[in-house]
Order: sequence, then C-alpha cells, then structure tokens
Amino acid sequence: MLPSRLAILALPSLALAAPLLAQETAEETEVGDIIVLGRGLDETPAAPAYDTIAIGREQIVSAPSGRIEDVLGAVAGFQQFRRSDSRSSNPSAQGVTLRALGGNATSRALVLLDGVPMADPFFGYIPLSAIAPERLGSIRVTRGGGSGPFGAGALAGRIELESADPWALGPLSASLLANDRGGTEASLGLAEDLGAGFVVVDGRWDRGKGFFTTPAEDRVPATARAAFDSWSVGLRGVAPLSDTIELQARGLVFRDDRTLRFEGADSSSEGQDASLRVVGRGKWQFEALAYFQARNFSNTVISSSQFTRVLDQRNTPSTGLGGKLELRPPVGDNHVLRLGVDYRRASGELQEEAYSAMSGALTERRRAGGTNTDFGVFLEDDWSLGDLVLTGGLRADRTTVGDGFYRAVDANGVPVEETIAPGRADWTLGWRAGATYGLSDALHLRAAAYRGLRQPTLNELYRPFVVFPVVTQANAALENERLEGFEAGFGLTPAEGIALAVTAFDNKVKGAIANVTLAPDLRQRQNLPAIASHGVEGGLSVAHGALRFDGTLAWTDAEVEGSGSSADLDGNRPAQTPRWAAGASLAWTPSPGWLLSASIRHIGAQFEDDRETDVLPAATTLGAYAQMPLTERLSLVLRGENLNDEKVVTRNDGGSIDLGAPRTVWAGLRFGY
Repeated sequence: MLPSRLAILALPSLALAAPLLAQETAEETEVGDIIVLGRGLDETPAAPAYDTIAIGREQIVSAPSGRIEDVLGAVAGFQQFRRSDSRSSNPSAQGVTLRALGGNATSRALVLLDGVPMADPFFGYIPLSAIAPERLGSIRVTRGGGSGPFGAGALAGRIELESADPWALGPLSASLLANDRGGTEASLGLAEDLGAGFVVVDGRWDRGKGFFTTPAEDRVPATARAAFDSWSVGLRGVAPLSDTIELQARGLVFRDDRTLRFEGADSSSEGQDASLRVVGRGKWQFEALAYFQARNFSNTVISSSQFTRVLDQRNTPSTGLGGKLELRPPVGDNHVLRLGVDYRRASGELQEEAYSAMSGALTERRRAGGTNTDFGVFLEDDWSLGDLVLTGGLRADRTTVGDGFYRAVDANGVPVEETIAPGRADWTLGWRAGATYGLSDALHLRAAAYRGLRQPTLNELYRPFVVFPVVTQANAALENERLEGFEAGFGLTPAEGIALAVTAFDNKVKGAIANVTLAPDLRQRQNLPAIASHGVEGGLSVAHGALRFDGTLAWTDAEVEGSGSSADLDGNRPAQTPRWAAGASLAWTPSPGWLLSASIRHIGAQFEDDRETDVLPAATTLGAYAQMPLTERLSLVLRGENLNDEKVVTRNDGGSIDLGAPRTVWAGLRFGY
C-alpha cells in the first residue's frame, strides 16, 4: 500500500509544478498557447458505429439515491449480479454487465475511471461506493464487445467515467443530506487553478443503520439491518508539460463497511489507487498511462441456523498494476490510426478461517491465490469517406495464469486439501469492425461486429465460497471467455431536440463461466459451452425548452448452451438475467438553479439460479429529485427512491429471500452545484 500512498501524496506537487500565470474561460484554462483539458484523447470518428449512450452531468448528480449504480441504471440492460445497491449487498457481488451476459458475480463490462480499469484485482467486482457521482462530468456506456486499449475484459461493453473539470465543479462544492431512517450523505469538493493547471480534491462519507433485508415474518433475534459506513477521498491534478502535452495525476483512497442479514455478518472493502497519464495533442497524438491499485476485502459468514460465526475471511490483499501506450500518427485527414500496447497484472491471496457452527471451534485455515497477466497489442483505423465512416481493428492478447494455489489445513496444521495449479499462457486474437453512414442530416445507419475475451479472475480460479447451505467450488482449470457478436442499428433526429436510437444485436460468449449446480447444495464454477444472447435496445431523448425526457428499453433473449455436466442447463436462461429492462426520466428546469425530475426503473423477472427453480419477480420503482435555490449558490435538495415502496426481491434461495431498499426520502442542502 505504501507506493500508492506516496503517489497520492505527490499529486499536489505535480499540479504546483505548473507556471504561475492563469486565465480562466468557461471551458478551459489558457495561458498564451497552453491549454489544459484534463482528459484523454478525443473519441475517433467511427465511435458512433457502436451502440453508445452518453449521460451528462445534470443527470449524474440528480439520481434519486445519489449512487452511481442508480445513475447507470438509466441505461436499460445495465445490471449487477444482485439487484441490491452498494449499501445493502456484499461487495463481491458487485460485478456489472450488459446485454444479459451474466451468470456469476464477476464484471463482464469494462469499467474505466479516467482511463483506468476499476475492477478489483482479486474478485473482479467494481467498488461502486468509491465512485461518487458528484465527481463525474460525463459517462459513456458502449454496449457490445470489442478491441482497442484495455479491450480485454470488455466482453459485454465498456463504461467510461470521466471526472468533472474545475469549471463544472466550481471552487467549492458541498452537500449534506439525511434520510428518513437516519442515514446521512456528506460530500465536499475543492477545485483551484494552479498556474496553467488545476487541482481538485474531494471527499464523501455515507453512513446509516440501513433497513432490514429480511422480510418481517422471517426475522429472528439475530437479524440485523443492512448498516453501511463508507468514505472516499479523491485527489486529481493536471499540469502542462508543453503547449501540446499535459500531465494528469489521480489518487483515490476508500473504505466501505457493511452488515448483511445477521449481527456479526460484516464485510469491508478498501483501496488505495494512483495513476499518471501523459496526453499529447500535437501532430503526433499520444496517450501514456500507468496505474497502481492496492485493495483488500474481508467478510464474516454467520450460520443461518445457529447464528454463530462459521467463516472469517479476514484478509484478501490484492494488487493491480498496469498501463497503456497509444499512438496516433498523422496519416492524412481521412484516417485516424491508433496503435499501441497495454498491460494488466493482478495478484492476490485469500486468508480465511472456518469455524464449527455448533462449538465455535476453529476447524480449518485456508489460503488461496495467484497471479494473472494480460499483455495486449492493438491496431485500429478509422477511414472517413464523406458520409461513410469505416473502422477496423485487431488486437492480440497474451494472457498468463501463474502461481495459483489453494491450501487448507485443520486446526492442528494437518493438511486437509491442497491444489497447486500449473502455470499456463495463451495468445488470443480479437478484432472489431464497424461502419456508420449518414443517409441524411436526420438519419444515420450503423453496423458492427467484434470478437473479444475475458480472463477468469483469481476469485473464480482459486476461491471456494459458501452462502449457507450452498457451497460453490473454485476451478483452477477455467479458461478464458470469448465473445463473438454483431449488431446493426440507426440513429434518427427528426427534429431539433429529438433523438431516437435503435440497435439489434446477437452476441455469444463461448466458455462462459457460471456457477453450475452439481447437487442441491453444491455448485462449481465451470466454463459453459456458451451463453447466447440476442435482442433489441432502444433509446429516446427529447429536449424542449425547460423540459427533457430520456428513456431506454432493452429486450434480451439469452440462453445457456449446455453439455456434459451442464447438459441439464441447455436452453435455460442464465442466472440473474431479466428479459426486459427499462428506464426513463423527465426533468424540468423552470428557471436557473431549479431542477425537478422524476424517474422510473423496471427490471423483469429473473431466475436466482441456473436450474430456474427460484424466481425473482419483476419490479418497477419510482424516483424523484428536486433542487430549489435558496441563494445564488445554496440549494435545498429533496430526493426520493422507490417512492412506490415496491417489494424488490434481491435473493431467493428456496424461499429464503432478501429485499432491496424500501421507500426512502432524503432532504438536505447543496452548495456550489
């Protein structure tokens, strides 16, 4: 953890190194010919060939729950493995995906914050509570796989989060809200020009006693509320190195503590992240990035029958590091050529102890871990031919799995089980190609095809786990998942302020990793022959004066292709994947500083497990947000989540269920938004 802390402490000095003269405009800081933007290279001309949705800052900061997963829920088809949000779920279940390509709790969508992959190095989940929406300026969600920088892992798509610049944040921003259960949310942000650069520091703290995830009729004396206590601090600095080159540095530290279901069933996750990025916007454009992540996770499992500790997963330290180098040489006005390399390394170790539910005595000590790497080389070209833009790219990935082991000894140190996994390496070729054609100013057609991969996580390879009474075994022989897919769609803007987009897609994940049921209380992670998914996605936005409507709808037909030990699953729908999903919001800004909005989210029925035995019913929730200025910078804020108090079932294991957040009302103040 020390290297990342040192990197974080170095951020202010990087920004202070800039020259000491500055001139501010509405969008950028300029000194002579020096312009600092604080973001990566621009999107290429062929980006519209892929199914993409952009979310602006106004929509980001007005989510009814104030959580990033609520913001992303506006994109139909976005989902976590569980329906719970990041206050009332186990962090290790926070894998995110798109297009119903789920099956387990690992992320199949690549989540980037300022170009840096955010997935946990050991588990593959996203630390959602550490991503504060108020820090962000924009979000770009691209559904569908592909190559390009950090393309490995973008099996279901990419979610690109961009930090807000100082001019969006203002010199001082702060908020303090409380809900009707006594929970609080506090944030503070400071942004300052330093010479020709800038520095931004911000923090957020959420805490509350939470709600009961267990239905009233099933509660016992040991039942606990889903209490949560999380905080994060971010620091970001940008400074020019020349008139066309800038240095960007970012640091993030966070911790998240939660209780789930029973007293003592506590979990924690923490991290210290740091990154450096150098961006050149001259004739030869380039982007060089390096990052380091130190993460940890702990979890205590309580018996659902004896209500005593049965597992103490006390320590899971992991480290992620990597980087990329992308070059865009000048090859003519009609071409944008991208070539480069990237690298990711994940290592970690599980340390846990098992205890008897009856006596409380130690029964086993377990250790597991390993190291995964991915080295990628990519090449992509966009060719503009008037109204037609073509794009094509290749990507080669060398993945390695090494140092893998699982070891269990009894209370006296006598070996119980040991697995030493052989090291292995493989090369995989990925590609993507697309085209977009403007039939007129109002109608654009697009089509794309792609092939990508996802490497199994250390968690999937080596860590067994128990959600009593179900045991899920690890599998050190898991192979890479491989996606092949294609899509076609159109974008229509029939009038000013109206935009409609529709996409039809067909995706197949070969070797999809899922928790396969072997016996009533026994599952194992296995590579399925495939998960096939096809469907239609649509989006509509309408802006008229002070009113704005945004809506998305997704219909997805997904099924498992099973054989051998998974033959019984053939034709089944993957676990935790709904057929229908929809989201919509209506916002009204009657005058400057005012914002009134309402939102609706729908998620269709889905199965808890791969055998389709337990159903999570469909759920529709309503949300609202109101911001009313009291002074020029200070506003009263009211928020409501699940205002219709829908019963959202998030887990159903043979009738033992968990529930999502009930109706929750927030009130507070915001300054500088």
